[in-house]
Amino acid sequence: MRFGLTDDQKALRTGVRRLLERRFPREALRAAVDAPGRLDRELWRALGEAGFFALRLPEAEGGVGLGRPEAVLAFEEAGRALLPGPLVATHLAAGAVPGAAGGEVAVAAVDGELVEWLEAADVVRGDVRGAVPLRSVDPLTPLHRVPHPAAADPLAVLLTAAEQLGSAVRLRELAVQHARTRQQFGRPIGAFQAVQHLCADLLVRAETARAAVYAAAVTGDPGDIAAARLLADEAAVRGARDCLQVHGGMGFTWEADVHLHLKRAWVRAGRSGGVTESEELLAAALVR
Repeated sequence: MRFGLTDDQKALRTGVRRLLERRFPREALRAAVDAPGRLDRELWRALGEAGFFALRLPEAEGGVGLGRPEAVLAFEEAGRALLPGPLVATHLAAGAVPGAAGGEVAVAAVDGELVEWLEAADVVRGDVRGAVPLRSVDPLTPLHRVPHPAAADPLAVLLTAAEQLGSAVRLRELAVQHARTRQQFGRPIGAFQAVQHLCADLLVRAETARAAVYAAAVTGDPGDIAAARLLADEAAVRGARDCLQVHGGMGFTWEADVHLHLKRAWVRAGRSGGVTESEELLAAALVR
């Protein structure tokens, strides 16, 4: 049996990518890094107008009326672009928090022991009494730790996996592009076997994670979501490290974007449903 995206799903993915390329190009990414903690309200409203937050909201309630697979495609593109902001929390709040679906309101939510974008959000879901600010490794994700943890939302875990998948795909693209253009000893470094192996590993991990994330989006099964999250976290974090190797260490410098993907991948991996929780849930599912 063959599985593939429908024409409408392909058009959705292309549309989201073009929107982000237009509204959040690399220049905007770098400007956001220079102004950490500031949420771009104009961009947020543009996402709302495009239906990003209301994708799964029924049409009768003013939404787009699509499902989990389409949301996963949109969040994959957001991950690929390193789009900042409380995307998952606002998406999950559409229909429950007035203004969230249209991008007029930014919603933060307690996720495990952490909450992202607490100070910039208009509405916060969960108990944030006693929240303590943390120094985040990712300049585009301000963090607070809370003393009253919240349980993981399976859909939030899945959408985080989709964002990690987007980073893994983008890192593969960056590695291949650099391997083709960077020259050593009179030829592209991609001609060397060691670099080829790194690029091949990037491809395999990204495509394995893609299959798992897309399957979990269709089934919605907790075990499938846990497996997808494990594979996506690995694809993003290890992919960033391999991409750094392809760049010969240049990825650590401020001029390249590889380090930003690595830092974001670390932060996402720390959300609920990460390695320990996903391994326990997957083990329980296998026992059944």
